[in-house]
Amino acid sequence: MDFTWTEEQTALKRAAADFGRRELNQRLVERDEASRFSRDSWRKCAEFGIQGSFIPQQYGGLGNDPLTAMLIMEGLGRGCRDNGLLFALNAHMWSVEQPLLAAGTEEQKRRFLPGLCSGELLGAHGMTEPDSGSDAYALRTTATRRGEGYVLNGTKTMVTNAPEADLAVVFATTDAGRGQWGVTAFLVEKATPGFHLGRDQHKMGLRTSAMGELVLTDCYVPEANRLGSEGSGASLFASAIEWERSCILGGCLGTMERQLETCIAYARERRQFGQPIGKFQSVSNRIADMKVRLETARLILYQVAWRKMNGQSAAIDAAIAKLYVSESLVSSSLDAVRIHGGYGYLTELEVERDLRDAIGSTLYSGTSDIQRNIIARLSGL
Repeated sequence: MDFTWTEEQTALKRAAADFGRRELNQRLVERDEASRFSRDSWRKCAEFGIQGSFIPQQYGGLGNDPLTAMLIMEGLGRGCRDNGLLFALNAHMWSVEQPLLAAGTEEQKRRFLPGLCSGELLGAHGMTEPDSGSDAYALRTTATRRGEGYVLNGTKTMVTNAPEADLAVVFATTDAGRGQWGVTAFLVEKATPGFHLGRDQHKMGLRTSAMGELVLTDCYVPEANRLGSEGSGASLFASAIEWERSCILGGCLGTMERQLETCIAYARERRQFGQPIGKFQSVSNRIADMKVRLETARLILYQVAWRKMNGQSAAIDAAIAKLYVSESLVSSSLDAVRIHGGYGYLTELEVERDLRDAIGSTLYSGTSDIQRNIIARLSGL
């Protein structure tokens, strides 16, 4: 594996960081306090090419490989302090665009991908239900055959982008007797009768990303909007979640790099007892730990993206990456608060927000405990 970047890739990462720093941080404290998603920032990202970074050009994207797309997200995470926006982008890209690209018909791809890339459409991924979280396939949402389509009934919860969604990938049971092999995926459009965007759900962190419910009440979806074959939902979800675990944390690398740079600068400038606080071992050790976490997380995540790019299985690698990067982000965010002391606890300095946002990374796309279970199982236990 060679992670030596080309000049073009390095330029893309730098451009993404500059773009995020220049265009995406305005009024962030205010938006975070109000739990307000910025559609304007979403459109700016689309104009820059974020949402279409790995989508082939014939469907409106830039045609980058997954490793380059992750590098772009890393750069964006370094420049953009809006972690909620980064989360919304990744959910859209890896949980909606990627499954559509992998399993969609040619007509579906040409119908939806250009709008998803251009920012005209915002996607959501409806899997989690009130009674099924980590037990992902214990679904109560049903899809019953009727004529040339299906009638969907059920409720999805904690769906990223749901309150703003124009298109949702919804998983439902078409044959309860077959368990997970009776799960099927559907593309449900916002204007579909019987499809409602339910209540917003407010969060501890990642507040600038919208989260809520998708409610389906006798919602008729034509067969043309079925994603993949009937009963293929489990394999489609497994593939999507592997991509998501592989790539959704790319922006977190940029966040960790930004945190490290901020803490080093503060440790040089802040003086106590007649010297910069960076001269105290308790502070310098925390910065050293942050550096080690960053570089280790980077190598783990790059390896997973490389495997996916080369068509290799990456189930255990993705679980390792999800576990390590998310837990490292929490640890480094807590170290950043401690290094800044009382000031780090204040909202106006924008250090504490990273810690609140980081907690979510240990929960979405499978909790840390679920990742440990996956790693143990795939290791032979």
